[in-house]
This record gives sequence, structure tokens and C-alpha cells, in this order.
Amino acid sequence: MATLYVENVPDDLYEALRRQAKKDRMSIAAEVIEVLERAIPTKAELEKRAKFMREIRKFQRRKPLTPGPFPSTEEMLREDRER
Repeated sequence: MATLYVENVPDDLYEALRRQAKKDRMSIAAEVIEVLERAIPTKAELEKRAKFMREIRKFQRRKPLTPGPFPSTEEMLREDRER
């Protein structure tokens, strides 16, 4: 596992990080890793997102099961009331 050293962290940022780590009951190092994991997607995460988008596009290209256009909610309610 790699080691990361960060210098010249602004005092206010460090204090905010320290407070957040304390709130989460984590060390500052663990909190930094948590923040980085949320902010920077890994190669695996990017591949997962790409696969998800391919699936979405596949569904968007599918033809609807019934022909459109569909009646609005108001039209359907009106039709129901008239029955």
C-alpha cells in the first residue's frame, strides 16, 4: 500500500478535517482516505459507471411495448369519471 504525505495544508482545512474525523470516530489518516475514496473514482468505479450507462442507453433505444402517445393523467381521470 502506498504512503502519501501532504505538506502545507491550510490550518482551517486541517481543523475541518480533524473535526470531521473526530465526529466519525476515525483517525485523520482514515478520514483523508475516506474523503479521497468519495471524491476520486478508481478505474474499477469508472468501468462500473460506464457499464451502467451502456445499460441505460440500451433501455433508451428499446421500442415501447405499446404505441404512444399516451393520455395525460387529467385525460385518464376524466375518462374514469365519465364511466
